[in-house]
This record gives sequence, C-alpha cells and structure tokens, in this order.
Amino acid sequence: MLEFRILGPLEVLADEGPVQLGGPRQRAALAILLLRANRVVSVDQLADDLYRGAAPVTAVTQVQRQVSELRKALGDASSIETRSPGYVLRLSPGQLDLDRFERLGEQAGNALARDDAACAADLLREALALWRGVPLADLAGEPFAQVAIGRLEEIRLAALEQRIEADLALGRHAELVWELEAILTEAPLRERFAAQLMLALYGSGRQADALEVYRRTRQALVDEVGIEPTPALHELERAILTHDPALADRSARPVAAAPPERAVLVVPSDEDRLDALLTVAEPLARLPGRELIIARLLGEEGELARAAAALNARRDTLGVSVRTAAFTTIEPPRDLARLAVTYDAELLLLDAPADLESDLPDDWGAILEVSPSDLALLVGRPVEWGNGLGLFVPFGGGEHDWAALELAASLASSTGAGLQLVGTRADPTRGRRDASRLLANASLAVQRVVHISAKPVLADPTEDALLSAVEDATLVVVGLSPRWRQEGLGSPRRALAHGSPSPTLLVHRGLQPGALAPRDSRTRFTWAVESPVGR
Repeated sequence: MLEFRILGPLEVLADEGPVQLGGPRQRAALAILLLRANRVVSVDQLADDLYRGAAPVTAVTQVQRQVSELRKALGDASSIETRSPGYVLRLSPGQLDLDRFERLGEQAGNALARDDAACAADLLREALALWRGVPLADLAGEPFAQVAIGRLEEIRLAALEQRIEADLALGRHAELVWELEAILTEAPLRERFAAQLMLALYGSGRQADALEVYRRTRQALVDEVGIEPTPALHELERAILTHDPALADRSARPVAAAPPERAVLVVPSDEDRLDALLTVAEPLARLPGRELIIARLLGEEGELARAAAALNARRDTLGVSVRTAAFTTIEPPRDLARLAVTYDAELLLLDAPADLESDLPDDWGAILEVSPSDLALLVGRPVEWGNGLGLFVPFGGGEHDWAALELAASLASSTGAGLQLVGTRADPTRGRRDASRLLANASLAVQRVVHISAKPVLADPTEDALLSAVEDATLVVVGLSPRWRQEGLGSPRRALAHGSPSPTLLVHRGLQPGALAPRDSRTRFTWAVESPVGR
C-alpha cells in the first residue's frame, strides 16, 4: 500500500521505496487531491488551483491528462476514481501522514480529558515527529498550497501547545523553559505560549523571571497592536505575584483545562460604520467563551488620540466583554492577520468596501489570503433582529458556504432567530436533482453541534430567484467564492451584495477553526463542521 506524505515536501512511498513523480503540475494535482482526500474535487477546482485561477480553454483536457499521468506514476496501487463532477482520491486510514497526525491528536485529546497526561504527551510527540519541515515545501509557491500550508502550521502549533500542557501536568517545568523561550523568540505575541512559559518558570522556582515574561509580552502587545493582554494572562500574573495557592494545582495540570475566550475582532473602516458591525458582533460576543475586540487601523498619527478616545467611550456602552485598540499601520492586511492570531479570533468582521461593485480591491484580496480567522464583510444597513424571517444561507456545499453556515448558526443560537438554507430546484433538462439532500445533510451537521434546525428553501438557479427567496431575511449570510478574483463575487453573490434589500454578510473561510468548530478540533486540518455523507 502506498504511503503519502505532505507534512514536509510531497512524498509517496511504496514498499520498494519512493515513487518518482512527474513535474510540478503533476505533483500539484496530487497535493490538491490529498488535501481533499476521500472527497470529490471538481475538474473546475483542479483547473483553478493548477493554473492559479487563469485556466486555459483546454483546462478540462489538461486536468484529465495530469490525472491520467498521475495514475500511471502511482501504478495499480493508486485509487483515483472518476466521480462527477471530477475525481476523488480514496485513501485508507493512516495512508496519509496528515491523517495519522490527526488521529494521534484526537487520541491525545481523549487522554487529556481523562487526566492521562503521560499518554497525551507521548501521543503528541509521536504526532509532531511526523513533521519533516514546512508542509508541502516543494509547492510553497502555489497559491492553493499557501493557504493549506498556513492551516497546517496552525494545527502544528495547536498540537505543540497541547504537548506542552501535558508536560506541565507532569511537572516537567525546568526542561520546558528553554523550549518555550525559543518559541516566544519567534512568536512574541502568542499569549498561549507566554502563559505556559510563566507557569514553567514559576514551577521551577523562578517567580521573578515568570513576571518578567508577562512584562515583556504585555509590552510587545502594546507596542505592536496597541492592546492589553487577555484577562486570563493578567490573572496568571496576579496569581504569580501573590503566590496564589491555586497555582500549585494549576501548574500540575494542563493550562487549557478550561477553554480560553475566543475573540470576535471588529475593524470598522471608519467610526460611522461601527454601529452597523456591532449589530452582528454583539450577539456573537454573548456566546459562552467569547469576547469582543474593536480595533481601528489608521493611516495618520494625528487621528490616533481621537480614535482611541471614541473607542473607549463606545466600550462603556456595550453589554459584553470588550477591549479596544487603535494604532497606525502601513500594512493593514498583515496587521489584521497579526491581531487575529494574537487574540485567537474566530471571526474578523469588516464592513465591505465602497467599490465592491465589480471586484474586491487588491488589499482586500491580501486580507482574504492571510486571515487566520473566518472573515465576514457586512454589506448594507445594520441588522434589525426584531424584523424579518431570520437568517438565510444560500448553500451549495462549498468550503466557504460551510463557513457562512457556521456563522449563521452561531447568530441563530445567540439571537433565537430562525435559520433557513437556500438551495437550487431540480433542473430536468440537465439531469440535475434538487439540493434538498444537500440541505438536509447541512442541517443535520448543524443540529449535531448547536442543536438548531434549518428550514430548507428551494429556488431556481437565477439571480432574480435567489433575490426573491431571501427578500424577507433578517440577514443573508453567503460564502465568498474562492473564485472572486476571476468572477468578481460570482453572479449570485454579486446579486446579493448589490440587489438584496436585507443586510448581507459575505463570509470567507479562514485558517483556524471557526465559530462552530469544537475545541478538540484544533489539531485537525479538516476541522469544518461538515456532513460525512459523500466523503
């Protein structure tokens, strides 16, 4: 049986040794199929990924040729099946190194849940040993690979955090100090690792050094992003200062025994747009384990004092846990991504740019590509939760449609609004069945996580029919197509962005687990809330 490896340069191993693969396109085609193992990948998606969104007119033929040559390279042991509308690579459990990593991570999570830290530490060390360097390093220049690499790096860091938690629970404080100091040198804004280093130092009898870590981390956060540490890190500093007796127990078990708060990060383009964004952000921030962060990114230093004062005044009027920050920037996309990583944001909420008419500006494209969090753009007026028939999600089963559904389900859970999924009617002339089965699968997946049922709505596959189906919505939540560079927002999405009478959220999947993802999914690449049907 073939063994596939993507946690490093792409490799395929047979019983007799490494399999010789062809050129970059063939290797890329294999990587695309491996990243979606046991799921159908359409020919259109393969073409987009292989040709960087500029597929030639012969794209279908080219994809077929690449798959055919790939089958020859892998030999009889390959299991690339032709399944409409594309191909699926069938793999057995453990045949892909990423699958083995995820299984080990899941087993480690179960071990931590039953307080078996020694077993968890061993499993996580075994999982992390599967990494041979930067994942898909030989394809790092490909756009499709860059997104995957970012997500894979996130799950590696999540596994590393868990492994360190297990080692802390085993009292290995002194031996963890050097490792954590090296990690923080590379990532000084990751509070999670800072908290672990503080506990390791305190457990080693180095109280002053533990407090110095807090001081350095706080200074880095204030200097870089203009915001204070999380309440959890501040509370840890207080406990170390006072030699809180509870620290003896805390340093003897994983730091993350209680899930930390996750942030809804709101960044309005100007002060006037904040209230509209808060009609979405506040309900999300009311959910358990959430906090609200409001940030203004400014182009001129002269705006700084007034913007910070306005945010502070607004904070005092809100009924949820909220922190605010304002700072100047010359790289908004990178600074937004850094904020999202630093504060473990599950959602980055922005107002849509004024020039959304035909395409997204280049800097917004950069935000989509680097955002670790799910990203939502609010189009139109503020949401009025007492009006309309609830949340409507046009759903076709794509990755970003799942992100939109997750966000809509979270809002429905917080507000009590109804949730409706919009799919296409059958088209007998093209032999296409209606989307009711797809909508049913999506509804079952959401019920499993948040216990909310979604009502199915079928509409003809036209702009006018879609607009009519959602005209009574309180809020329309729609996935932002990965093809936005070539097709604007895509026909239905453009129609919703500019023709819907209801407020609309355009949602793009990020690199980290989103609103509905269970906490134990943080070490999984395939973490999205999805139905297993069809995999």
